[in-house]
Amino acid sequence: MAAWNNGRGIDLDSWVGCEGRFALAVGYSAIFWPEFVAFERYVLRKGFGEAGLRSFERNADCTRQAIEWAMNHLHIMDIQHQDCEDIAIDKIVHLGKTLSEIYEAKLRWQFPDRRFVVDFHTPADEEDLRGYQLSFWQE
Repeated sequence: MAAWNNGRGIDLDSWVGCEGRFALAVGYSAIFWPEFVAFERYVLRKGFGEAGLRSFERNADCTRQAIEWAMNHLHIMDIQHQDCEDIAIDKIVHLGKTLSEIYEAKLRWQFPDRRFVVDFHTPADEEDLRGYQLSFWQE
């Protein structure tokens, strides 16, 4: 953004206005204000696979929290296509932190009687872009 306006730069809101598209905005709304559902004793992202849930339940070592973490996790880099040219650690971290705050607010608003942990996982190897993940579970 610093290169815009002959090097004078551009603010984020103006940049989005110049570069954005409504089709993308609609798609991003599903990521930035996700739909969550209460299903049996779980809170999961809407559209979860019941077969996957049942598979986790068959494992005696899986707690409800572990199942919710696995079912709800999002690899931040998967927001865009695999070969996205401008992927960078600083952008992934910014998105992960922002989404973490959004998930906390949305879960608190949608399920005021429940308590959640929202986790933005950062990998030990910061170059492992796939390792940046966001998930949540009930306490």
